[in-house]
Amino acid sequence: MPARSRTTEPLYRIKADLFKCLAHPTRIQVLEVLAAAGDEGAPVTRLLEVTGCEASQLSQHLAVLRRSRVVTSSRTGNAVEYWLAEPLVAELLVVARAFLMAGLRPGSEQLRAARELPPLPGASPQAVLDAIAARV
Repeated sequence: MPARSRTTEPLYRIKADLFKCLAHPTRIQVLEVLAAAGDEGAPVTRLLEVTGCEASQLSQHLAVLRRSRVVTSSRTGNAVEYWLAEPLVAELLVVARAFLMAGLRPGSEQLRAARELPPLPGASPQAVLDAIAARV
């Protein structure tokens, strides 16, 4: 395998920073809600309801996602709406879920719980999820 060059090292660092940004269950949950909301986005009140977080905690998680440019927001008066910054984020979530589900033991409680999660929108990665669901 070739050694990392000076030109590719920053890309690896950026990618690692992205995965660090995703490294919290609440942030993943927020992203899945936003993926399901599509172009409509989701108000902070909905994200608070779904995550069960305190407003200050959710605000910190959303700040991490904004700094990493994974989500965008818009304020109208006191209401703040959030969206995925890029549709590819939704596909990343689908592929990650498919990858994780593929490793779960058939009939396990985790697999049952994973199947009960709301569906994620996605293009070709959804086919991966469907294939895994049919196999297990």
